This record gives sequence, structure tokens and C-alpha cells, in this order.
Amino acid sequence: MSELVFVTAEEIAAAVSPLAAVEAVAAELRAGLDVAALPPRAAVPISNGEWLIMPAETSTAVGIKALTVAPHNPARGLARIQGLYILYDRDTLAPTAVLEASTLTAIRTPAVSVAAIRSRLRDGMNVLVFGNGPQALGHLATLRAVVTLGEVTQVTRSNPVADLPGALAKADLIVCCTTAREPIFDSTPVRDDAILIAIGSHEAAARELDSAIMGRAQVVVEDAATALREAGDVVSAVADGTLDPASLVNMSDVVTGRTPLATDRPVVFKSTGMAWEDLVVAELALRLC
Repeated sequence: MSELVFVTAEEIAAAVSPLAAVEAVAAELRAGLDVAALPPRAAVPISNGEWLIMPAETSTAVGIKALTVAPHNPARGLARIQGLYILYDRDTLAPTAVLEASTLTAIRTPAVSVAAIRSRLRDGMNVLVFGNGPQALGHLATLRAVVTLGEVTQVTRSNPVADLPGALAKADLIVCCTTAREPIFDSTPVRDDAILIAIGSHEAAARELDSAIMGRAQVVVEDAATALREAGDVVSAVADGTLDPASLVNMSDVVTGRTPLATDRPVVFKSTGMAWEDLVVAELALRLC
């Protein structure tokens, strides 16, 4: 077996630009990747948290991401999610590279979000961001790689907004990057031309958006079957009777132009994260490093 290449977090961050990641994700979908045919993520409980095991295959590579989720780590000054990504040769299945996975995740998640809504982005959009962690900052950086943003407002536990309904009404784009288990705002003030991104949860029992906005919006997901299994925002809205599961739009249909994003009602992109996204960005990182 050839010597394994190890790619560090610093090397990934230096080599992979936000725009390059967006374009790599979109290119894979335009090339015809069938994300519904890929194996589902496995969540395995362990004593201090859980494993997330995410295998994937594309036409050019095979890989697996193994993450640990430790809910108590932030109080210790440590990252909540940590792990490694292993790339394999597609023909021999021999391991070829190991990459630090937290940085990979921090790059690919906003890249997927922006690829999904890129056709509706425009310069000067006012952005309201919930959260101040790596994903909140990563979404802002990736958005700024594509368009020039207008006013940006961040809402955190330590920095609440005095007039949240007013901020919601002003926002062209609302980005939710929290660990909330319940809806983080009343969606009534959200405009009909607003775009919302929700990436904070990947469990059926956790959500950031209320059922009202899910019912009003065109809801775009990475894969409908995955969303109905893992996306609490979707699962709860379907259970509440506000969202018809048959109306879910797969991201690939938007990226390829088969289904345009709505302009007469809100657009929600709900992401749970899928293993193919990590594989695409891991391949890109290995090529560029």
C-alpha cells in the first residue's frame, strides 16, 4: 500500500476557497450524481455523545467521514464535532489520504447552502444570521465569495436583537446555524420574497424553523427521503399538516435548472448534510493541496 497522505486543517483552509467549494458541489450534481442512491448516515450512540459515520461514492472516488459529537465539549473549550475523513482509491479500495474533517465540514456545509440558492442571490441583500459559530461565519464568508452583501445582523444568546420582528421583516436572507431544538423565531414577519437557510439540525426531533414558514415556502432539500427521515424542520411541519411531503424539491433539480426557485413566496433550503458533499470537497482539497 502506498504511503497515506495526511491533509491538515490548515492545509485544507488555505487550499479550498469558498467559491471553489460551491462550484465543485454544483458541478457534481450537474454531472448526474444520484444522491438518493447513496447509503444513509449512521448515528451510533457512545457514552459521551455519538459517532456519525458517513460513507459515500462518486464516479471518481470513495470515502468515509467519521465524526464524534460531544455535547459537553464547548464547556471545556473544545470543539463539539471532531473527526477524520478517509479517501480511498475507487478501483482498489486502498486508502489514499486522511483529512481533518471538522474543517472539511465547515467548508462544505455553506458551499452546499449557497449552491442550492445561488440563482436567487443578488448584490446588496440584507442578511440576518442566527448563531456565531463556525457555520454562521462560514456561511457569511461563502456568501461574500459570491455576492456583495448589504447589512448583516447576527443574533446570538449574548447579542440578542431588540426588534427581532423588524429584523426579520428587513431580511432578504435568513441563515439559521444553531443547535436549537425548537423554532428560534415566529416566522410571521418573514417576507414572501425572503430566502431562508436552516442547517443547524440533523435529527427528526430538532428544528430551527416553525411549521408556518415551512407551509408558506418552497422547501428545497438535498434529498427528499433523507429530509423526511432526518430533518426535524421538515418532519415536524409534515406532522403538523402544513407541509405536503410531495412538494419537497430536491437540490439537484434546482442546481441543474429543472426546477426554478420561487420568487412569489419564501424559499427555504433545509440541509441535514450528506456524505457525498464531504467526498466532493475532500477530493477537491486533495487536488489543491
